[in-house]
Amino acid sequence: MAVKMRLARAGTKKRPYYHIVIADAAAPRDGKFIEVVGSYNPMLKKDDANRVKIDADKAAQWLKKGAQATDRVLRFLDKAGLAKRDARNNPEKAKPGKKRQEREKAAAAAANG
Repeated sequence: MAVKMRLARAGTKKRPYYHIVIADAAAPRDGKFIEVVGSYNPMLKKDDANRVKIDADKAAQWLKKGAQATDRVLRFLDKAGLAKRDARNNPEKAKPGKKRQEREKAAAAAANG
């Protein structure tokens, strides 16, 4: 059984609130879960202490048992000092799309010749 540490939405429309849960990887996002290990309230300011709450002992236990954290939860765990998240680098992401590159080449060719 693959176990994930992920977010489960619990807020109302346009008022998101998330629980950080341990769930089977095949379970739906807001479906059955094993345990709640924290909460995340994105409506609070970024520097607010209550924005992310994690029970460090429970989270560490589940990580030792082999639970895989999603990217967003891994960011929270990294900030809390419970897990290490490697920084990502994708220089291709900043480049324009294929069609725009073709248009720019055509415009440059028309300007030069």
